[in-house]
Amino acid sequence: MVSNNSAVFTNRFILLGASNLTLSLRLVIYRLQQRFGGPSEVLAAVGHGRAYGLTSQALGRGLSGITGNGIWHQLDRLPARPTYALLTDIGNDIVYGSTPQQVLQSVAECVTRLQRHGAQVVVTNLPLAAIERLSVRRYLFYRNLFYPSSCLSRDEALSCAQAVHQGLGELALRQHFRLYEQHPQWFGADGIHVRYWRRSRFYQDVVTHFPQSNNLSTQAACYQNGIQPWLQRAQFAHKTLLGREMRCEQPSGKLADGSIVFKY
Repeated sequence: MVSNNSAVFTNRFILLGASNLTLSLRLVIYRLQQRFGGPSEVLAAVGHGRAYGLTSQALGRGLSGITGNGIWHQLDRLPARPTYALLTDIGNDIVYGSTPQQVLQSVAECVTRLQRHGAQVVVTNLPLAAIERLSVRRYLFYRNLFYPSSCLSRDEALSCAQAVHQGLGELALRQHFRLYEQHPQWFGADGIHVRYWRRSRFYQDVVTHFPQSNNLSTQAACYQNGIQPWLQRAQFAHKTLLGREMRCEQPSGKLADGSIVFKY
């Protein structure tokens, strides 16, 4: 367990997502700190194949749905501070069998909880144009690779993705959060993962959708020289591995600038 001295943190970042966010967690923190400064208190619900409303399994590792895990209880216990939340990687629930309405309900629930804590919220929409480019053969290849238990056809998946894409636009208007439209040039052959060499520019673009306060320039200027290394790598608060339950006290991660990471 990492020591948590609440007096030292400039802000709080809440990061919800799946594989893209998992692969770029420190990069996303760095891009946010370039905009808002630090050190930061980070709450992250991530993981390959992670779903918002359903328990998911990937390579024998099980994680609860984001709406139902301990990140929300932890958030309720923390003191108020400037908070910025990014919701991304929406769509895994579709391949696991959720309806578009269930996906949208899960996102809406997350946004409502975040806004109760005064968070500025940015949500990335589904990369619909990149998904639409997938042929049946390519879709089946990646579905069987990433979601081997799924039987969802390409047409069914696309229809659901289109409904969620439209629904997120309507939800953004009702709940007053910023929606980031993801252009297909960011994405690789599978239509859902950001290309490795474009991740830095991609997240730099994403964080510009957060409103920036004028009094943060000095704090943010300290974060122009590269991604902070781990002093202690974050571990999941709760997961199952091959059916075995595993727990880790939080916060479990610490970066070189003193930022701490709760991982759920």
